Amino acid sequence: MSDIVQFVINADPPPRLDKALGRDVPDDASLSRSRLAKLINDGAVTVDGAVVTDPRHRIGEGAVVTVTVAVAEESHIGGEDIALDVVFEDEDLIVVNKPSGMVVHPAPGTPSGTLVNALIYHCGETLSGVGGMKRPGIVHRIDKETTGLLVAAKTDRAHHHLADQFAAHTVERRYLAICYGLPDQNDPRLRGIKGTSFEPGNILKIQTFLGRHRTDRQRQAVSFSAGRHAVTRSRILEPLGAPPCAALIECWLETGRTHQIRVHMAHCGHALIGDPVYGGRRKLSPKAIGEAGVAAVAAFPRQALHAATLGFMHPVSGEFLQFEADIPQDMRDLLRVLGGQG
Repeated sequence: MSDIVQFVINADPPPRLDKALGRDVPDDASLSRSRLAKLINDGAVTVDGAVVTDPRHRIGEGAVVTVTVAVAEESHIGGEDIALDVVFEDEDLIVVNKPSGMVVHPAPGTPSGTLVNALIYHCGETLSGVGGMKRPGIVHRIDKETTGLLVAAKTDRAHHHLADQFAAHTVERRYLAICYGLPDQNDPRLRGIKGTSFEPGNILKIQTFLGRHRTDRQRQAVSFSAGRHAVTRSRILEPLGAPPCAALIECWLETGRTHQIRVHMAHCGHALIGDPVYGGRRKLSPKAIGEAGVAAVAAFPRQALHAATLGFMHPVSGEFLQFEADIPQDMRDLLRVLGGQG
């Protein structure tokens, strides 16, 4: 079974078919740009009665476009009764506080037990045909061992609008992290690292390109000639140790690349405690944090990173929503043993 969406191209259309459709398709059709591109490629789009499969096809004002959209199928991904910490939910989207150890989306190495499995079970029949399948629309991800806030769309319309906000870098995302050392503007070493600078308020700015590591495909690497543009800012919330040898920091993203905070903080010499990929296992002085602190740092099992704040415009109401998630217990315990407030 299929639904038919028909509309007329408005004045001064973009020259390419895919962009013209993205501009003029009715909002209530709930078709994202990526979905429209796939429909063009699949031969599901006609212009004045003729099938067009080239997204670069030139189209003019007044052209009649017909899009044939297959009714959403049941997802091949099964729902699983996994407890979720739901922070907010309505008919369009859901915001959850993800625990450490949970992968966001099924993959060959983790076919089940993921956030998507849990969301399919939790949302049930309220899910719409996101991308042609009855499944939640994942518009951003956080790493398996990173905790914190994540939003998923329950409808194509919400998916489209949220994806646009992430692409435009208008979504507010702030993270709490515990790093080695003190990333302070008074450290002359930091000023000598390419890609790093300081802004007023002792805010560290890291600006590089990020791309896959040349020899390890599971890692990301800093570059200054290739990859994707990435900007991270951070500030110290609390020095840890006496003298300080670690810090609780707040990080926020101008862009959102894979492992961005972890790679950038390691690049400037302030890797996150517990990071098994980028952090290593540094020896901290027991004189600064005590033997218990040294043992706690050595034993911390994951990168000390938490997605604490998430803010975005609601895709239907237009209201700005902002959510906060308290720092998790394992990071709170680590802070306490390092002499912080926890």
